[in-house]
This record gives sequence, structure tokens and C-alpha cells, in this order.
Amino acid sequence: MNQKTFQTLEFNKILYMLKGYTQNEKVQERILNLAPETDLARVKRMQQETTEAAGVLLRRGSAPGFTVSDVSGAVMRTGRGGAMTMHELLSLSTAMSTARRLKAYIEEDKPSEGTNLRALSDALENLKQVENEINEKIISEDEMADGASPALFAIRRKLKTQAGKIRDTLNSIITSGRFQKFLQEPIITMRGERYVVPVKAENKNEIKGIVHDASSSGSTVFIEPASVVEMTNEITELKGKEKEEIERILYELSAFVSEFAEQILANFNTVYELDFIFCKARLSLSQNAAEPELNDQGVIRIKSGRHPLLDKTRVVPIDISLGDVYDTLIITGPNTGGKTVSLKTLGLFTLMAQSGLHISAASGSTMAVFDNVFADIGDEQSIEQNLSTFSSHIVNLVGILNEVTQNSLVLADELGAGTDPTEGAALAVSIIEYLRNFGARIAATTHYSELKMYALSTQGVENASCEFDVATLSPTYRLMIGVPGKSNAFAISKRLGLSETVIENAKKRITDDNIKLEDVIAGLEESRKRAEEDRRLAENASRDARIFKENMRRELDRLEEKKAKLMQQARADAMAIVESAKKQSQEALREFRELKNTTAYREAMEKAEKAKDALRRESEKITQGAGKDRPRVKTLKKVKLGETVHIVSLDTDASVLTLPDKKGALFVQAGIMKIRTNLSDLTSGKEQVQDKKTQGKTISATFKASKQASVSMEKDVRGLTLDEAILEVDKFLDDCYLSSLHEVTIIHGKGTGVLRAGIGEFLRRHPCVDSYRAGRYGEGEMGVTVVTLKDK
Repeated sequence: MNQKTFQTLEFNKILYMLKGYTQNEKVQERILNLAPETDLARVKRMQQETTEAAGVLLRRGSAPGFTVSDVSGAVMRTGRGGAMTMHELLSLSTAMSTARRLKAYIEEDKPSEGTNLRALSDALENLKQVENEINEKIISEDEMADGASPALFAIRRKLKTQAGKIRDTLNSIITSGRFQKFLQEPIITMRGERYVVPVKAENKNEIKGIVHDASSSGSTVFIEPASVVEMTNEITELKGKEKEEIERILYELSAFVSEFAEQILANFNTVYELDFIFCKARLSLSQNAAEPELNDQGVIRIKSGRHPLLDKTRVVPIDISLGDVYDTLIITGPNTGGKTVSLKTLGLFTLMAQSGLHISAASGSTMAVFDNVFADIGDEQSIEQNLSTFSSHIVNLVGILNEVTQNSLVLADELGAGTDPTEGAALAVSIIEYLRNFGARIAATTHYSELKMYALSTQGVENASCEFDVATLSPTYRLMIGVPGKSNAFAISKRLGLSETVIENAKKRITDDNIKLEDVIAGLEESRKRAEEDRRLAENASRDARIFKENMRRELDRLEEKKAKLMQQARADAMAIVESAKKQSQEALREFRELKNTTAYREAMEKAEKAKDALRRESEKITQGAGKDRPRVKTLKKVKLGETVHIVSLDTDASVLTLPDKKGALFVQAGIMKIRTNLSDLTSGKEQVQDKKTQGKTISATFKASKQASVSMEKDVRGLTLDEAILEVDKFLDDCYLSSLHEVTIIHGKGTGVLRAGIGEFLRRHPCVDSYRAGRYGEGEMGVTVVTLKDK
């Protein structure tokens, strides 16, 4: 394809519009290098892909994000024994997740079965196992999960234990009355990964240790107390082991990835291909464009074409035909009437169609696939035509004539302009004849009457013009095929106030041939308007009838389909119910018969009768002895809200929450429990039932001891969703409260802060929580929340 034509027709602007629909750099690069194809089958396939993707978008809405980080180079590196970084591995996991979601998005669209798009989605491999392996071991770009390996878990547990020892030792120093007077502040800080305390410079010899830093003023020195030096050295050693273990895990993960390298790289290429196709589809939908019918016979029929770079609300749709009845179109008319826009629309649509892009025209439009498209279009829409302009046109035309083939499209604006009109017109006709002899398709604009006459008298050459409204002195921008354009110079001059005498004198000076030509053009224009009005009325009537018929047919089909579905569903439901009932009854009868005839059945019945008799006897004993064992108490007849009462059956005090109903039922609060009871079971809060008191205390103490022994003082909710984390924290706090724990820690990690904020809001409303705070230095800082529980 001729590269200069791309610039002349502004094809590069279309490519930049297309580029805006993707964030993938590889796809953007491909778009900017996009060039029209010349193979008809290939172009048809590209158009079909665009149509299929547009259909999916219309049916299913926006597609999942296509953006992926290109880590294909890192994946290939694993094949040579190299390791991927945590960032690269997470990017790979995200890319494979994107591929999996795209596959599901397309496959869930039933109408796309058997399409080019479905073939691409089928090629995507589901590599969920790769995603899981990475996500289970890597939390973020710079954090490996504790459970990534048993060794890493053990190392980090030792680190935490060691850090706790150092913190306890340093806390004892900064809170000691002996050392506090030597400290600038009672805090623990870090210098070069060493734990230090700020000591007043004049007291630096009072605390044994290593000086690691000093303040800019020199008044404070930061000393690592000798008592923690060895422990910090152990932490440094453990961190070295932690780093080594992380590197080992990364190599292990990379080796695992290398086993799927071929599928991974294929997935990347397929995702990029799908992204490119959906970019074309989004551009099509934004332009309200359509797939054109394609041929390699040079036939073009554009219906209601709109130049895609012009304002959609203002551009006037045009119809253009070429290559069927005639191979050459001569467009005439006044300046700024739309002639050049018509040429550019024709050329740009050709480039877009052959690039697999839909054209902004009505459905049913036809475009041809050419070997090359040539355009000699400049900004010569002024009266300043000189030799240099003529020369530049001739240079362009020389290049076109040297490269043109029988399957080329040639666009020429103001052919033969810039020189003597007689010579220019003769040259223009000669150039057209030369191109026609090659078999090329030609569209040219001109002002020369000689070219109008040439079109009227030559087979295969057709006139066209851009309509001009003399009444308003403005162009309508409509292209009229078969009608040569008028200059309208006399009519425009008269409307603008030029003397009638001057106009009549001018008319006398034009030749009889020109007068006859203008009369023919005027007659053709009048006939065209009448025919167009008749055609419009006929099309409207035909369209209305067609729409009515189609609506009735669709409604009838819908009702028939609904009726068939309802009947089918009713039959299916009825059969299902009958079959289910039959199976259940048969199964029940079979089991009953089998059970009834067994020795186990008879023995079970005998045991049940014996157990029932024993239970009846025990119940009688309890009923007879109940009055003897329990002392008589005076139950309450009425209570007040907030009054302290005693629940006899539970032997505990409670506070009244609701007044009793007609049956005496009410709710009371005992500790953290809300209990439903009755007035008949309540006495005054000061009266206590003394029997079995010791037994109750023993049970309570045993329960507390059991719970306290089994409840941890930390809860790790990293990796959970907010809802899951809150459920875990709620149960954890209840257990801790019942175990009489005073201070516990919730580990939620730093991350995005969602878990920390959500858990904080939950703690603020929890009845067992007295207060909570973020972790201090050495406790985990913003990655943990320390909770103080209320006393029971």
C-alpha cells in the first residue's frame, strides 16, 4: 500500500482512535503499525471477527479487562533455570486470571458458538493451578506468605519470638526507675536494623552498650544496650536465613512455572489478539458502524456514509457508487461544497475496510479490496492556483501512473487545475483515459465543463455533483450521482446584488454549447428532484409495511415459542413429580419391609419400651422429690425495667430488659447473655438459692480454666475478606472474654487498610471490648490491632 495515501486520507488518526481502547503496549504497537490487507479471504475474516466481538459486547455488556503486564520474557527465563521476582509472578497470576475470565466471558455467549472468536477463546488454557500456586505463597510484590514453606514458617516464628524477647528486655530498661533518668525519652527505636534507646549524651556511660548514632545537636546518643546485642545478632542471622529461603521458594515457583511455559506464552498471544479484536469492535460501536460486504471486482456501494473524523451530529450522510455500471466518477460543484470530503470518505472507507474495521455507513454497503489506493488530494480549495501548485499535482500523478495496476483505486482532487483551463481540461481527460486503460477505478473532482461533457458522452464514466442551495447560498453537502454540477455563478451573483446589466452581458459572452450544457443540467436537476421525491414516498410506504409485517411475525413467533415452552415445562414438571413420588414410596416400602422382618427391629422395639418405662419411673421420682430438695422462695408478681432480679433455675442475678407479657414472659440480661424467662422463675435480686452453689462455682472455674488453656492471644486474619475476618474476630473475642483474657492481638496486615478499618469499626461496637489501638513499634505497628477486653 502507498504510505503517502495513509497521511493524505488521515488513516493515522483512525489508528490513534483505535489505540485509545487498549492499555496493552503490545496491542497499541500493533495498532499503530496496522496496514490494509489485500487478500479478500483474510479481509473477510478480519471483518467477521470485528462483527462477532461487537455482537458479544451488545449481548453481554462490557468485557473483563484485557490489560496484562507482559512478563513473557521472564517466563522464557525460567526455561533457562532463571527465577522470577515476586512482582513478575503476581503479574503472571493476574494475566492467567484475565485469560480465564475472558474465556468464560466468550464461552457463556451462546450465539458465538462456532465463530472465529470462539476458536480463539477455546485456545486459551485454564491455568488455575498456576494461579493458585503463586497466590498461596506470595501475598504482595514484596511479601512472601508465612506458609510458603515449613522452613520459612519456622524462621519467622523464631524471629517473632526473638523480637518479643528484645522488646521485653528494652521495655524493662526504659520503664526502670534506675535508667529512666538517663534517657532522653522512654522509647525504643531503630538505627541500622539495630534496636536502640535515646540516651542523654552526658549519661551515655551509664548504660552499657554500643552507640549507633547521635542526634544532629549532639544532645542525644542512640545506644543498643549490651543485654540485647546478642539477641539482635540472632535476628540478623535469622533474617539472612529468611532471605535465602525466600529466594529458594522463588526458584521453586519459577521451575513450576517453566513446566507450563508453552501454554502461558500462547495465552499471552491469544489475550493480545482478543484485545485487538475487541478494540475494533468498540470503535465500531462508538461510530455506529457496520460490516461492509466485500468483493475483489472493484465494486463500491456506500449507503449513508459518514466521514468518521467529522462531527457525527453535523456530518451529512452521502451515497457513493463506483465500479459496477461505471468505473470513473467525475464530481463537480462549487468550492466548499463537499467534493473533497466525498473523495476522502471513499478512500478512508477503503483503507478501514481492508484493515478489518467497520465503516460508518448503513448496513448493506459494499466495499472492494484493492491492491493499492492512490490519492492526489491537496488543500487547493481557493482561487490562488499557480504553476507551483500545478507542478506538485503533476509530480504526484506521475508517481501514480508509474505504480497503478488494474486493481487500484485512484482519487484525484481538482484534476488538471493550476494551469490554462483548456490545456488543463485536455490533460485531465488524457490522464483519466490512461488510468481507465489499466482497469483502475477512478474518482476525481473538477470545475471544468469539458470533463462534464466527457462524462456525458463516454461509456463507463459518470457525473456527480454536490448539491448547492441557491436560495440560501450554501451547500447541502449531498452527493448526487448522475447529475453534473452547475457553477451557479450567475444565480449567486444576482442574489448578492450584482447589477442585472452586468449579469446579462456576461450571459451573452458564453458559447451556445455552454448554454445548452447548462440547460441540460438544469433539466436533469429538476427531473432528479421529482424522481427523488417519488422514491422517498415509495420507500417510506414500503418500509412501514415491512416493519409492520416483521413486528407481527415476531409477535406470533414469540407467542408460539412461549406456548411451546410452557407446555413442555408443565409436562416435564408433572413427570418429575410423579417419578419422584413413585421412587420415594417404593424405597420407603422396601426399607420398611426389610426392617420389619429383622431381629434387630424387634430387639430395638423391646429396648425402646423398656427405656420408656424407666424414664417414666425416674420422672415420677424427680417430681415427688422436687419440693423437698428446693427451698421455697417467693417469686415476683411484677418487675420494673432495669430492676435486678434473681433467676431461680439458673441461680444467677440479671437485669430486667422488657416488661412481662400476659403470660409473664420477659427478657433479662445476665452478663453478656440475653435470656428469655418467666415471672414464676424470678425472685428479688437479694434472695439467693443457697443449695448447689459450690457445685456451680466448681463448674464455672473448670470451664474458665479449660477455655483459657485452649484460647490463643493472637488471631491472624490476613488473606481473608472483610466479612470472613469479622466472623473470625467475633468468635475469637467471645472465647477470649470467657477465658478472662485481658489483652489480645489481631493480625490483619498492612495491605490496603481495608481489613484494619473494617475490624476497627467492628471493635468500636463490640460489647466485650474496652479499648483498642494500633500496634506499637516492635508489635507489628499498623499491621496489628491490640484489643483490651472488659473485666467480667
